[in-house]
Amino acid sequence: MSTEGRPQRPRGPLDIAVVARFADLATDALAAAREEVDALNVYPVPDGDTGTNMFLTMSAARDALREARGEDRAGALEAFAKGALLGARGNSGVILAEMLGAVARRLAHQQEGEASAVVVADALVEATEASYAAVGEPVEGTILSVMKAAGEAATRRAMPDTRTGDVLCAAAAAAREALARTPDQLAVLREAGVVDAGGRGLTAILDAAETALTGRRPSPVEPRFAPRHTIPTPQPGTRPEQDGPAFEVMYLLDAPADAIGPLRDRLSALGESLVITGSDPLWNVHVHADDAGAALEAGIEAGRPHRIRVTHLQTGTRVPARTGRKVVAVAAGPGLHALFDRSGAIVVDGGPGRRPSTGELLDAIRRSHAAEVVVLPNDNDTIRSAAVAARTAEADDGIRVAVIPSHAQVQGLAAMAVHEPGRSFDGDVLEMTATARHVRHGAVTVAAKRAMTMAGPCEVGDALGVVDGDFVVVGSDLAAVATDVLGRLLGAGGELVTIVTGAGDAAAGLGRACASWVEEHHPTVDAMVYDGGQDRYPLLMSVE
Repeated sequence: MSTEGRPQRPRGPLDIAVVARFADLATDALAAAREEVDALNVYPVPDGDTGTNMFLTMSAARDALREARGEDRAGALEAFAKGALLGARGNSGVILAEMLGAVARRLAHQQEGEASAVVVADALVEATEASYAAVGEPVEGTILSVMKAAGEAATRRAMPDTRTGDVLCAAAAAAREALARTPDQLAVLREAGVVDAGGRGLTAILDAAETALTGRRPSPVEPRFAPRHTIPTPQPGTRPEQDGPAFEVMYLLDAPADAIGPLRDRLSALGESLVITGSDPLWNVHVHADDAGAALEAGIEAGRPHRIRVTHLQTGTRVPARTGRKVVAVAAGPGLHALFDRSGAIVVDGGPGRRPSTGELLDAIRRSHAAEVVVLPNDNDTIRSAAVAARTAEADDGIRVAVIPSHAQVQGLAAMAVHEPGRSFDGDVLEMTATARHVRHGAVTVAAKRAMTMAGPCEVGDALGVVDGDFVVVGSDLAAVATDVLGRLLGAGGELVTIVTGAGDAAAGLGRACASWVEEHHPTVDAMVYDGGQDRYPLLMSVE
């Protein structure tokens, strides 16, 4: 229910329920904006997932606050700050964690009689100062500039009798305006035609804060710049056309406060993009450096580093701390489950109507007990969940994870067939990816409703033929449609046809009939039939 126009209590500590409402709204806002923010990245390096990093950091803070129910106000705010720090991902996530921690600490020290509007303005200013202090070489035109504008606007608006929501309204509006100015401050943004990604994520958070206090949903200020093009991310084994340190090094550090100054000096000399956040005794360290070993040694001299993450910025590869490689594969039926299992994969059951969650995929990656993991989603709608699970496993567990963009079960089977643990990780991933990409795949199914397809209209019960995800055949007979699809798949040649039959005896008979058709019409092509047991698709087919 909106509180717009209602008087808000100007004095007394801000209710922890308001902070919890803000955490929920901010997490939802970043979830909605995550892809947009990720797309604003202008640097072809592995840490260009700003939206995802900010979302995961914010959600970690929210979850920690939820788990702190029953704690007093100070304890809950401390849990919120620590959750952000422990859940921080990437440079943007670490900076966000420092901002959230500064806000939480100022709110925790609010005294009876202090106006909440003034305290919130103070908190935003302290968040700005903490973020600037944490970054080795602050750069204007980034999330720092956007936060600074928000804090200054909040300070100008805050008076003892001002409503807290009005302060946040001013801060959020100033942040959106500052975001639109970021291309004027950074040439790389101007040349790419984008606003700063971290700043865009911060505007979503401040808008959520305004909504939490007022019930209003701000009308976003349209930035003057929008992405005009995408700068490609380098493929494994290629070098981005830009200079810079070779490694991103991140770790949590148990150390006393007096050790941080010398650590900051040493890391500043070693590299760039330095961010150290936190407070005695727990710190989050982030730096880009050519000598990853020296960056870790500096942490060892300062205290006890743990949850160490080292990423090669030129190839996107993680330096593993453990040995061994496993494949995690999503299977759409019991027969497919058995096929992947026999090939040595860790299998997660999925498929239309029961796709695995990010958490289930993450659990499978962790259960592998491997330093390197290849994930085969084998379904278009599971690729994104697999990517988030991979990022989380990399950030939290130091596991090197690659997701093969396999859109179909048969692509996953083909990729699994060329998997070779004895190769280098990059070599194995490239071979599996290339194999999956070159597999021509199709399927047959039965229409569940009337619709218009690329092949024309269909009625309920019609047989539908699919090639590479598109409906290309509409007919009344499954066998005729299936052989039509096979003919299309074999039109460009091929050596091996793989046919995976769905649940039921009818599907098994259909598979045998299709194999016979291949023998008769393409005698030089081998045909293999497997029992997949998948629902909804009597046949899955591929040609290699």
